[in-house]
Amino acid sequence: YDESNRLYCENESQKFYADTAGPRYTIKQLLGNPEGTEDGLAFDFVNLIGTFTYGLIPYGKAPHPLPVFRLTSPLVNGKVTANVKRDFRYPYDFVGWEENKGFTLGYRLTDEKGMIVFDGEVSVEGSGPFKVIPTIYEGPYVNNISATEAVIWFETSEPVISTLAINNKIIEDAAPVTHHEFKVSGLTPGTKYDYTVKVASLSQTYHITTAPKAGSRKPFVFAYTSDSRHASGSGERMIYGANAYIMKKMTALSYQQGAAFVQFTGDMINGYLSNKEEQLVQYTNWKKSIEPFWHYMPFYIGQGNHEALGFIFKDKDGVQKAFIDKFPYDTQSAESAFRDAFVNPENGPLSEDNNQYDPNPNEADFPSYKENVFHYTYDNVAMIVLNSDYWYAPTLSRNSSTSGGLHGYLMDNQMDWLRKIIQEFEQNPAIDHIFVTQHTPVFPNGGHSGDDMWYSGNNEKRPYIAGKPIQKGIIERRDEYLDILINHSKKVVAVLTGDEHNYNRLQLTKEVPIYPENYPHKKLNVSRSIYQINNGASGAPYYGQEKLPWSAYTKAFSVENAVCLFYVKGKKISMKVLNPDTLNEIDEIKIR
Repeated sequence: YDESNRLYCENESQKFYADTAGPRYTIKQLLGNPEGTEDGLAFDFVNLIGTFTYGLIPYGKAPHPLPVFRLTSPLVNGKVTANVKRDFRYPYDFVGWEENKGFTLGYRLTDEKGMIVFDGEVSVEGSGPFKVIPTIYEGPYVNNISATEAVIWFETSEPVISTLAINNKIIEDAAPVTHHEFKVSGLTPGTKYDYTVKVASLSQTYHITTAPKAGSRKPFVFAYTSDSRHASGSGERMIYGANAYIMKKMTALSYQQGAAFVQFTGDMINGYLSNKEEQLVQYTNWKKSIEPFWHYMPFYIGQGNHEALGFIFKDKDGVQKAFIDKFPYDTQSAESAFRDAFVNPENGPLSEDNNQYDPNPNEADFPSYKENVFHYTYDNVAMIVLNSDYWYAPTLSRNSSTSGGLHGYLMDNQMDWLRKIIQEFEQNPAIDHIFVTQHTPVFPNGGHSGDDMWYSGNNEKRPYIAGKPIQKGIIERRDEYLDILINHSKKVVAVLTGDEHNYNRLQLTKEVPIYPENYPHKKLNVSRSIYQINNGASGAPYYGQEKLPWSAYTKAFSVENAVCLFYVKGKKISMKVLNPDTLNEIDEIKIR
């Protein structure tokens, strides 16, 4: 910091200052500070220029409720009104608000260029005058479903005490909060339960189904995909930060196919931001795109490089010179924003503190792994979710002076934890199959040959801690990782990856060439085959195929949007890959 307490990065005697620009948007702004009027509602979106499209949401009348938009009004100095009495009079009152004296209005905000900025909602009591009440603007979502437990969570527009009714029990918040998270236990395996969340005078009802008893080996399906940051084509393909168009279709198809859960590993949003409040807007847009199905079916989320949130250092012309993970790590880092946005299992390693390179072993110098590295099981399948973009410094590969994590690198404490968890699952008789997932491919095939776990064959690339490179380069670390999965496990089926915006699969055998010429280090013993299944085709701009040492073994390469559906039947697994937009089949294979 300089004498004015401004953070800077110095390189070759030049100072580059951290960008201190405020957020482009915030959740608070986009919730619109609504107020009830005699005829309807008044909103104030501060300085937003654009339009306000609105309609009623049929909660309780449709299994997957979405706003039915009816009218659009321009924003004037960020303000707009909705005349509910006029706009939703008979016969347009399909939710019965006049009779019930309560409803929820959904709205969509666009900017002056037509980009969709946000989908929001506001709950209301009365039939005129109207009163705004605390609103569930995200959720409810279901997560961490096991044979006997589940978590149901949601976000409200203001602090309030809410209730959850399930299994003949009512659970209540201990105090008024905006983040509501209820852990439900004592459930019966393989059982459907209705649940109702209530905020103020309005409620919503959905259902969950618990997992079978571990080791039951009953047939089930799960889905996998990644990479849905916003794309070209306007409309819902670009709801600020997310391709909501494809994600909605991806999720609808997964639900229709009976998926027990969806694993999504990284790059939900555009990210690469310097302000947490703005990052949370993009996360909300992504979550809202799949919300109608997340009421019933859990999503487990992994972290990718586009979830980067940091200090961005620029020169006087605004050119980026360095980008590091933001601190304080416990409240401002990419990892903390990710933890605030999602609910995942809390059973991973603590952090990279106390590794052999830690300059201050008695202090917390690294971000937490809480909820960005974890594992979960469903019947006879275990899923291990890793973070290959931990403590990520996006400019590290070209400027190591800042130190930080390297894109694609699995750091030491995470690797130690992985070894331990793999052995636990190896010894668990109820588990037949292990899947491991991280955002970055082990073997890139199209779009990221210059990084991921390859860096064009350059093993010199590695993280730096306190200005010093760590011992193992990216290819050495890749081989250590694969050695755990191949030679210390018989149950690992596949590595599920993304980052490259395409679908493809590669079966790694000892015949597959995986090294640069004249590689000097110890080479991997591929004692058995495993798959790499890459699916980064959830709507991010596509990448075509590149020529790499293993290209001849890469199969079914496609730039179509894709969802991988895994059909587990006891000791057998097959996979079908479908295009959620056109419903055609892209690939099908028996894995075990």
